[in-house]
This record gives sequence, structure tokens and C-alpha cells, in this order.
Amino acid sequence: MDKLDIRPAEAGVETPLYDESVLADESSGDESFQWTKQWYPLAVTDCLDPQRPHAMQLLGKDIVLWRDGTGTWRCFEDACPHRLAPLSEGRIEADGRLLCAYHAWRFDGSGKCDRMPQAKDADTETKHCSNPQAYAVAYPTQERQGLIWVWGESGVAAQRASQQRSPRTVPELDDESGRVVKASWNFRDLAYGWDFFMENVADPAHVPVSHHGLVGDRYTGPKFYDMPISRAVTTQEGFAYNITPTPDTISAAIHDFRPPCLMQISTEFEGGGQLILILYATPTLPGQCRHIGQQILVKDDAGKVPKGLAFFSLPLPTWLGHVLASLFLHQDMVFLHSQEQAFAKRENAWIQEVYTPNPQDKMVIAFRQWLAKRAGGGVPWPSSVTLSPADLKKERVFDVWHTHTKNCKVCQTALARINWGRRIAYGVAVCLFGVAIMVDARAIALSAALDPTVVSRWSMPPAEFWIALVLAGLLMALGYGLQRLQRLFYKYEFEHFKND
Repeated sequence: MDKLDIRPAEAGVETPLYDESVLADESSGDESFQWTKQWYPLAVTDCLDPQRPHAMQLLGKDIVLWRDGTGTWRCFEDACPHRLAPLSEGRIEADGRLLCAYHAWRFDGSGKCDRMPQAKDADTETKHCSNPQAYAVAYPTQERQGLIWVWGESGVAAQRASQQRSPRTVPELDDESGRVVKASWNFRDLAYGWDFFMENVADPAHVPVSHHGLVGDRYTGPKFYDMPISRAVTTQEGFAYNITPTPDTISAAIHDFRPPCLMQISTEFEGGGQLILILYATPTLPGQCRHIGQQILVKDDAGKVPKGLAFFSLPLPTWLGHVLASLFLHQDMVFLHSQEQAFAKRENAWIQEVYTPNPQDKMVIAFRQWLAKRAGGGVPWPSSVTLSPADLKKERVFDVWHTHTKNCKVCQTALARINWGRRIAYGVAVCLFGVAIMVDARAIALSAALDPTVVSRWSMPPAEFWIALVLAGLLMALGYGLQRLQRLFYKYEFEHFKND
């Protein structure tokens, strides 16, 4: 990999962007990053339906999450040991066992098979069930800070290893003092890979441009700044960079990468307030990752809540925050999906294929160096899974139903209520329109009865007619608005050239 030096326009001296400290020092004993010996956040607990199993992916492997009779979330390989049928197509029985819907084998939370109804008799069933080959492949799981975490390996040794490492949790989320204002968790399966997610959130320079109109202005926002390192690079703990100079109201802005899954972006304001963006990304499949995020606000010394990220800091219902996230996420997605595909076609190392002359790219370069030199070059995908072709029609890019709504209990409930509200609004509007016609017809009939010549001339309808007509119009507008909102649960299209 070539080293890269640049001369910033303002400095007049050469400043290296390529950081030698990122390279692994074999003599230090800092071993290569082990992708499978890590905890990964896979789901938001409040968004899962506990009455059914959930199919997911982790590191290219198909897995299933389900909650057993003790209320504990479990993770198995999504394959019944009998004939490899997907356990995610099974059922959670009344006694809290997971039933394979193909032949009714049942499994407890540890993965042990306790029912095999095709066995000859009870003794034979007990014998077959006790055979380790009948066990479902179980992965260590735990629930922390509202998330379900899954260990990257299965088996007895994995269970022991998982107990030696803690998930990448955020201490502020455990603060119950009242100083920390917490938003709801959001999640989305993104149509680009884990590495491009981390590269993107390590790059604050893109924010005012890509997110023009939401959190910046593409014409006035881009400015020069440096990104000096603030936490030294290590293989296991990652690194952090800060931004300098910062605006007068901000005392520090830090991007902190903690592998395998967390980028924490902290903005510290004068007076002690903070905005903390918690951005998790879990590698699921090549060209895909699961993003789980939340923003939290820490009150300043005077007890005032600082400004958050756009309208996402408002006290929105959870479902509304979820669907409106598309407005933000898809602004990046239109770049990153194609960017990843373009890089996959190149033959050289990343640093040789890009041109990064400005100091705003320091953390991106450090991340790519860490990945290449300390983490084996990337996620060790199974040979059976490969990068899907580019989606030229962008159906996967703009898809919200399969990447979120289908898997979110909160949004499905809201969608059902919005659908009923839309139907009621349209239905009542039609009824009111009919009432308005009848009121007008009745007024004409009464007038004709009093004066037969009235039918030959136009007369103003009564007030009741206009009231019913206006209400019908308002309800039609409400129904249309709910219909437009309903679409956000399924698909949200975005193009930058239309974003004025």
C-alpha cells in the first residue's frame, strides 16, 4: 500500500494523511482482529414480535432469533438438524419451545431437541433426542440496553469465550439521573456493506452536502478543517479523531470507532451539553449491513437540552421516527450502494484507487488502513456468499418494507392503524358528501313546495350543505395525507438533483 502525503492549502507544510500507527506492530503482540469472536447487535427488543421466530443474517450465516418460555431471546442457526428446514418458518409453542413446522421436532432454549414424534416409542424418542446431532446450533445471546446481541460463533467454546468480552454498549444509556434525554432505537437493513457504512460515518465532510436541506447546506456548509487523531489506534479498540477548528458554540467534536460495530459521534457544546449519535452496524451479508442507531442529548450545566440532529431530536412517536429515517438514510444510500459496486470492480488496494488530498479524509484513510492491516482486509465471508449485482433500478436501495417495516412490530401496528384511519376518513368523507347532496336536495324541495317558481332559478344552498361539504373535503385531505404517509412504510425514492 502506497503512503500518501499532502500539503494542505493553508498550512504551507507537508502533513501526512497516511498514519503509520495504524499498521499492526507484530512485535507488540497485538493480534489480528477476530471477526467471529465478537458481540454484534442484531435487533431492537421492543420492535420484535415475541410470538414468532425471526430470520436474520450475521457474518454471512443464516440465523433465527426467538424468545423461549423463560422470556429469554435465543439465537439458533436457521436450519433444523433433521433436514435443514428453516427454523424461522416454525412456531413458538405455548410451552415456550421452538417447533420446526416441517416434522414437528421441538427445541428448548439451549438447542436440545425434546420432541421427535416420528420415533417408534418414548424410549426411542428419548435416545434420539439425546444425540448431539439432534441439537440445534445455538449462538450465545444477551440483551443489553434494549438491544439483542449475538456472538459470532456457536458451540461450548464460544459460550466460554463470549463471557470474556462485553458488548460495545454506551455508558450514557445506563444513566438514569434525568440528565440524559434518550430517543428510541431505530434499525434498517442497508443495501451496502459494513465497511462502507463505517467509512461513511467516519467522514463528517459529506454531511452538509449529502444531507442538504436536513442538516446542512451544500453551498455554504463545506469548509476546511483538520482531523487530528485523539485516541491512538489499536487492533481491538479502534481509534478516534476530532475536528478542529469547531464553531464557537462547540467545544469538541469527536468520531470514535470501536470495532466491530460502533461509531460514536459526540458533539460537546459550550456549557457542558452533548449530542451523542450511537451508530451501530452489523455485517450481515456482502453488500448489506444492519444499522441500529439512536441519538441521545445530555443536558448542559444549566439543565438545558442542547440542539439535536434535525427533527429527529423532537419527541416523535417511535414509528414516525422510523419511517422518517428514510429521508436521511436514502440520501447516503444512493451513493454508497453504487460506490461499493464500483470499488468491487477495481483491482488495486483502496488507497491506490482513490484521491484523498484533504485532511477531512484522515479518519476514512485510517479506517481503511485498520481494515487492511489489522483486520484481515475485511469481513471473512463464507465462500458460498458473494456480493449481489448492482441494483440499477434501485429497488433494494429505496425498499423500506423488506428492510424495516416487515420486521418491526411497532411500525406494523402503526401501519395497520393508519390504514384503518385512511379507510375511515375516506368512508366518512363520502357519507358527508352524500349528506351534503341530500341537504341541498331537501332545501330545494322545501323551497319548491313553498314557491313552485323557485326550481326555475338558482338559490344558495343552506349552511348545513357547506358544513358537510367542507368536512368531507377535510376528511378527503386527511385520507390522502394518511395514504401518502402509508407509502413511507413501503418505499421512499430520493434523487439529489431534485433536492433544491
